[in-house]
Amino acid sequence: MPRRYDCTDLTDRAHGLREATAAVRRGDLVVLPTDTVYGVGADAFNRKAVGDLLEAKGRGRNMPSPVLVGSPNTLHGLVTGLNERAWELVDAFWPGALTLVARHQPSLTWDLGETRGTVAVRMPLHPIALELLKEFGPMAVSSANLTGHPSPQTCDAAMDMLGDSVAVYLDGGPTADNVPSSIVDITGPVPVLLRAGAVSAEELRKVVPDLETAH
Repeated sequence: MPRRYDCTDLTDRAHGLREATAAVRRGDLVVLPTDTVYGVGADAFNRKAVGDLLEAKGRGRNMPSPVLVGSPNTLHGLVTGLNERAWELVDAFWPGALTLVARHQPSLTWDLGETRGTVAVRMPLHPIALELLKEFGPMAVSSANLTGHPSPQTCDAAMDMLGDSVAVYLDGGPTADNVPSSIVDITGPVPVLLRAGAVSAEELRKVVPDLETAH
């Protein structure tokens, strides 16, 4: 049976974060609130756990999981080839609703799906998510919904869809919005907006005026 913790209660929150950290270390899945929607997370470096995450969502390997981090400094160990524009985007919008697609370090032994050598990485602006990420480390986290269903804004909605496939649910109350993060590809010389979301193209261009939009 999954365990659910009310993170609006300080005692339950502390207990829940300990249990969630232990669950991820065991290779289990956890549901956590983020600044966009609820996410389902796993150890990014545990191949089976990431496979379980994709299976729980009914998602194929052709749709690899993004990775959430608790600090911009974590990027140094995960990705390579970040140019000045990329760091300007990090400085301006992290933590927040901006996902960056970058080349991952070739030495990494993770398997997030068919990534073609890239990883989508974000630092969320949510205290519960950040605390878990800082305690555990980088996590593969995708929206906590069945593929094709709306992304959940409440723990109840996530639980209704994912049920017993998740070991620990961290209930932080309704998320502020259901607008997904914006996604910018920074693998080339010019940043490219792949998905418009919570951070508008206009806001992004204030930092990187040469931003292009994918067609």
